[in-house]
Amino acid sequence: MLVDCLTLWLTNVLLSDKTTQVQAYRNHLLEAVINAAGTVVLVSNETSMGIVPLGELSRKYCDEAGMLHQQLAGVCDNVILTVAGLPHYLKGLPGE
Repeated sequence: MLVDCLTLWLTNVLLSDKTTQVQAYRNHLLEAVINAAGTVVLVSNETSMGIVPLGELSRKYCDEAGMLHQQLAGVCDNVILTVAGLPHYLKGLPGE
């Protein structure tokens, strides 16, 4: 299964009327990934690698995206950061 894109999913959660339930949504996603019967490929955008945004919602988005990425990386077998089309293996090895 291919899930593209986690940060878009997070944006939709944050802009919904249920912003206080972000952790609950994240927990449901983590459970779905952990319990998936087959291979799951998650695509996301990296945030917070630059200037901290001024707006409250933008800062919350960066914080929540960081937490989402950290928790998913903890349950995934492989984590690959791609920069300029080049894969950087943060967890796991090529071909695993």
